[in-house]
Amino acid sequence: MITLGRSIKLVVEVVSTNWETDYACKVKEYALLGIPEYWIIDYRGLGGVAFIGKPKQPTFTVCQLVEDTYIQQQYRLNQSINSPLLPRLQLRLDDILPR
Repeated sequence: MITLGRSIKLVVEVVSTNWETDYACKVKEYALLGIPEYWIIDYRGLGGVAFIGKPKQPTFTVCQLVEDTYIQQQYRLNQSINSPLLPRLQLRLDDILPR
């Protein structure tokens, strides 16, 4: 249970079959708690088309808290991921996919 959300700088979720929770519920909850950055790693492309687009494919979503709402940026294979919280991070979705 998270009680002091502002003390947490980053939450990372790996999407599973209950993807609705990661893309809809947790986005709202973490924003209300004031967590500056939230990553949604959907390496199997399970999320709904409304969340990851069409065609469904592996997606890495970086949610950055601006005031009280997350601004979301999606990354696909072969794209460098930009983290406002970790500006020197050098990472691509390809780097973390299961082999």
